[in-house]
Amino acid sequence: MLESEPDLRELQDLLDRSRAGATKHLRDIIGDDRALTAAEVAGLLTGMKVLALSTVTAGGEPRISCVDGHFLHGTWTFSTDGAAAKARHIEARPAVSAAHVDGEDLALFAHGVAERLEPEHEGWDETLGHWTAHYGESPLGWGDDVRLYRLRPTFMVGYAPDRPGLLARRGVTTA
Repeated sequence: MLESEPDLRELQDLLDRSRAGATKHLRDIIGDDRALTAAEVAGLLTGMKVLALSTVTAGGEPRISCVDGHFLHGTWTFSTDGAAAKARHIEARPAVSAAHVDGEDLALFAHGVAERLEPEHEGWDETLGHWTAHYGESPLGWGDDVRLYRLRPTFMVGYAPDRPGLLARRGVTTA
């Protein structure tokens, strides 16, 4: 878990605002007993997680594909090749949605803007270092135009139907 106290406060504010502004239907499903806190989300999402990433075509049609997601400092980072359709979609229309669903135990849904990370961006070295440590090699060597992105979320909710059981099974403390 790489989240600092300010990261966790910012994430908790986003989670709270997202639930408060959600439909009654979503709030009924993700009640207080099922909503994950920022610390719980950060603790549960260490390492690589498969993300279902949704982009939009020029014709307004949704497209979904999977990417490796790494949750760093309260948001997702992910990569793709510049030749991928999703890279073209993000370049033209950076609004994306992402979902990580782990069976019936855990779900995190986020909407926001995908920001392409470049060496001059804050956090570039740390993000690239994290990815390199995880895979044992730099992801930039995986192709001619590998791109790293950060999801700048405007909405995020975390859900666990058996929150206490999930946290106990995964060894995540709620303090």
